[in-house]
Amino acid sequence: MKKVLIIGSNSFSGSDFVDLLLDTGEYEVMGISRSLEKNALFLPYKHHNSGHFSFHQIDLNHDLDKLQTLLARFEPEYIVNFAAQSEVGPSWDHPEDWFQTNAVGTTKLANMLKELPYLKNYVHISSPEVYGTCEGNISEEAPLNPSTPYAASKAAADLSLFTFAKNFPFPLTMIRATNVYGAHQQLFKIIPRTAIYLKLGKTIELHGGGVAVKSYIHIRDVSRGTLLTMENGQKGEIYHFSPDTGVAVKDVVQTICAKMDVDFNRATKTAPERLGQDKAYTIDSSKARKAFGWSPQISLEEGISQTVDWVSSYFAEIAHEPLQYIHKA
Repeated sequence: MKKVLIIGSNSFSGSDFVDLLLDTGEYEVMGISRSLEKNALFLPYKHHNSGHFSFHQIDLNHDLDKLQTLLARFEPEYIVNFAAQSEVGPSWDHPEDWFQTNAVGTTKLANMLKELPYLKNYVHISSPEVYGTCEGNISEEAPLNPSTPYAASKAAADLSLFTFAKNFPFPLTMIRATNVYGAHQQLFKIIPRTAIYLKLGKTIELHGGGVAVKSYIHIRDVSRGTLLTMENGQKGEIYHFSPDTGVAVKDVVQTICAKMDVDFNRATKTAPERLGQDKAYTIDSSKARKAFGWSPQISLEEGISQTVDWVSSYFAEIAHEPLQYIHKA
């Protein structure tokens, strides 16, 4: 079985990718995250109860020596790094934490991995946020123009990683996917949070009226693209994964309201726009479509229905979970 190390396996994207790898039955998977393993509500791979997955609590900012010991023992052919401080708004409050994890921590990691003889591919999960406002045909060659501390820290990490790829036998590939969503997502994200607020009778705040255009893509579609990149991506290449069209945030909320039979106008109110909010978030994914034969398979309507059903099915458990982002330095 091929060995894969997943950094950030506790994250929404990381845990779904672990689940996909275990579904195939072809991989021995080791997951690491700085926090302890979450419960099954947020970790879909736990239903496997697989002997082909192991977890280790490791903080890349402090425990690189522990990771080095694990690497020497496990010798993964593939490493996929989902780990990041990933929230845009809170990055204004503690920008130094975002740079420490996303830029400094990533650079230290790359320096440790840059000449491992057994490593076939290091897949780094970046973000289209590095481009700033994404309107029109934004390809992988577009200039970086970050507009928030989060985006700037991710851009800094990307630039740092490519210096290692240019000067060492460091097999870097990079992914920038748009707004992922789905069951098991963090509850403060707009799609699950909307469903939860509607069930609780709470008012949903639409920043800037919800006119910002996002490109929502189901997490399993991105996980499939990540697997294709891991197995077939070319060293030094960036791959985009995105849906065919973007959609305004308010339209997504309206779709959820209709599914749950709640009046949109009564359930929502306009709130001030977030600082540094990009007006549009759409990118071109034709490169990955041509290289891998990839395309999104789960429509937004189907994905929203799945997520709302997940919220409804597990609401007794969800109701006891925090609904706001909690920053951890």
